[in-house]
Parts: sequence; structure tokens; C-alpha cells
Amino acid sequence: MNYGIIGYILGWVLTIESLFMFLPCIIAAIYREETGWTFLTVAVIGLLAGFVITRRKPKNTVFFTREGFVIVSLSWIVMSLVGAIPFVLNGDIPNFTNALFETISGFTTTGASILADVEALSKCSLFWRSFTHWIGGMGVLVFLLAILPMTGGHNMHLMRAESTGPAVGKLVPKVKETAKILYMIYFCMTVVQIVLLLIAGMPWFDAVTTAVGTAGTGGFGIKADSMAGYSPAIQWIVTIFMILFGVNFNMYYLLLGKNKLNAFKLEEVRWYFVVILVSTGIITANIASTYSNLSDAVRDAAFQVGSIITTTGFATTDFVIWPMASQVILVILMFLGACAGSTGGGVKISRIVIMLKAVKQEVMYLLHPKSVKMIKMDDKALDKSVVRNVTVFLATYVLIYIVSLILVSFDNFDFATTFTGVMATLNNIGPGLGAVGPTGNFDGFSDLSKYVLMFDMLAGRLELYPMLLLLTPAVWKKN
Repeated sequence: MNYGIIGYILGWVLTIESLFMFLPCIIAAIYREETGWTFLTVAVIGLLAGFVITRRKPKNTVFFTREGFVIVSLSWIVMSLVGAIPFVLNGDIPNFTNALFETISGFTTTGASILADVEALSKCSLFWRSFTHWIGGMGVLVFLLAILPMTGGHNMHLMRAESTGPAVGKLVPKVKETAKILYMIYFCMTVVQIVLLLIAGMPWFDAVTTAVGTAGTGGFGIKADSMAGYSPAIQWIVTIFMILFGVNFNMYYLLLGKNKLNAFKLEEVRWYFVVILVSTGIITANIASTYSNLSDAVRDAAFQVGSIITTTGFATTDFVIWPMASQVILVILMFLGACAGSTGGGVKISRIVIMLKAVKQEVMYLLHPKSVKMIKMDDKALDKSVVRNVTVFLATYVLIYIVSLILVSFDNFDFATTFTGVMATLNNIGPGLGAVGPTGNFDGFSDLSKYVLMFDMLAGRLELYPMLLLLTPAVWKKN
């Protein structure tokens, strides 16, 4: 284990987070809030600590998959611990466990909250709470790779450990250039959404916090009713951008290139849009009788489908009161998630497609034992290791879910609350059903359950394995 490089990169992560923390200080200055001093204090101390840690670059900068996974998981834990401190110091969330829950939920783009009255927070805290979504959406280590002069193929271990989906590759030969491209696409899409929201009449503060929350597919609202109080035009803009941020970013890179038609050949993206259209249609038909006008039903159905499948978590209505068929579809979408290589959470559409093809192959093999057929994705044959990895991932996912469900069940909430509460955190969605629905929160859970759910949020965002490796003693042995 190369402890030197682990400490060095953690120092840079602390430095970058501290620099980002100056943004809520600016918000505090604009609104003349004294709570901004807590963010400034933590930012300055963080910068000093980061400078001390990174002052000397380690002699051995080579690291492998093991170190890459450890660096990523520890980075997210450090970010969350430091990011929670201002909430405690300024009194907006005085309980540290609750502040840590809120911050982890922010960085992992989950959007699950312990706050009963979000509007009681200061503007700078509201901004930081939403901005953690933007930091965590693409990943702080991807940002680190884009700006630091780090060389060597080992950098790919960081990107693979932090990015979502069954496999991550380079868009261009150099990892640094790939990271820059991803962040440029991410930043530009965020800016475009802010501009459109402003044109639609949204106040500038609301537009910025909503856009960064949408970009990270997080879903922390700054209003008690989330997005319900905004105009239909604003809700449609948010719906469209939630769905766009749930698309594999490779598609956008291909659209910017010479062979634009290749962007539409991504099988996962096609299925993603099919699932959204079909789900919206079914839910609209199911809830239409409860609405006075069809356009409102279509808008609410599209918004909630987009919010749940991309694991954003914004809401325009309390879908807990919808008919059971609509609730069941939303729960299924919670499990599916968005595309690989997006800012969305969940199992990912690509994994589901691969598993369905594997099942079909097995059925066909039973009918024709001598047949030899390869599983293909985007017209390319998949290696057997990819199918095996998907199978192991799903098995691990189910195991973590079951253990978490058992531990959280001791709080004695109803089944819908317990079942969807764990699913909402492990899949980085935010709201579930029952007491943790769009109008509820997670404050009623015990501290033990909150720490279980915090682990689930981190595990879900980091694709399970980095967090599990932290608990494996063999990982910490020296080479």
C-alpha cells in the first residue's frame, strides 16, 4: 500500500474542497449573513492543512487499483466530514450526525434530508447544501485529474473507482484530457440550464441552486415544497435537464465530434429513453382521473419519472398519494437508475440490459445446447468478464441491501418507509415512500440507522466496492 500517495491526494482533495467553500462566503456577503464566517474559517483552515500535506510530493507516485479505490473512498469520507463542520458551527444543523447525514447526502447526490424546515437555513448554507451535489455529481477526483499535473496510466484507477457504470474508458488517449472534456460538458450544461431558468422567471439564487442540484442529479430543494411552487415552464425545464444529465456523457462527446450519428447508436441510451416514455405514459393514464386537466397529469408524471430514474429526487407533487400502480413503477425506476457514465445513481440501465441478454442467452442455450452466441452491446461482443462483473455487482448490491434493511428495521417504521428508505439511499435517490416520501424526511431514524444509510449512500455513489474494500483488512497490508 502506497500510503504516501494516498495522503498526498487526500491533501489536494481537502484543498479543492476548501477553495469551493469560498463560494458560500460570497453568498453570505451578498445577503449580509454572519453565518458566512463559519465557512470562511473552515475554508482557511482547510487550505492551510492542505498546503502542509501537499507541500512535499511523495517519491513513489505509482499506485494501482487497491490504492485507487482506497483514495476514492477516503476522499469522499474526508470531504463529507469537513463539509459538515460549517453546518454545526453556524447552528443551522447543530447535531453532527444530522449534519454529516445531510452532507453525505449532498456529495453523493442522494438528496435525502433530515431537515423538517429547509427554508429556515441561511442562504449560504442552502447554497453549500445544493453545491455539494454539483461537486459530487461528476466527482471531485475527476476534477482533480483535470487540473493537476499528474501523469501515468495509474490515474485511470481513480477515474474508474469514482465514475458510475460497469466500465469506464477514456474518451481521448490521455486521462487528463478525458477529465477536462467531461467537466467542460458538465459545466456548460449547468450554465445553459441556469440561463433558461432565469429566462423562465426564476429568481437568480433559486436558478443557481436548482441547476447545480439538477446537474448532480441530487435534488436538494431550497423550498419546503421542492419544485411544486414554480411555474409549469420552470418544471418542464428541470424535467428535461434531469433527463439529460442522466444520459451517458459519452453521447455528448460523440455529438461534439465528427461522427455524430454514433451518438445515437448507444444501446443503453435508447433503452433509457424508452423506459422514460413508457413509464410516463403508464403513470399519466393511471393518475389522469385524479387531475382536472391532462396537461398537469402529463407534467407531474414526466417530472417524477425523470426525477426518480435519474435519482435526482426533486418533486412537484406528493406521489405517495398516487394510485398503487404508479408507486410501484416509481419503485422499479428507483432500482433501475440512469445511464452509466452519467451523474445519476441506481443500478444503471446498462447492467439491466446486460443481465436480460444473459438470461436470454441462457434460455436459448437450454433450447439449443450446441449453439454459440455472444452477448453484444452497441454491436460489440462483450467479454465474459463483463457479464460476470455485472452478476457479482448485483449479488453484492442485494447483499448490502438486505443487511441494511435488517439493521434499519429495528427502528420499527412501517414496511414502505423501511424498504424504500434503504432503497432511496443505496440508489442515491432521496425520497422514498411512507415517512420518507417527498413531504417527509429521515430525521426520525436512530443514529445507528442514519450511519447505516450514510454508508449506503457512499456505497451507492461509489459503485459498492471502494467502500467494501475499506472494511477489508488485507487492503491495508504493505506490499
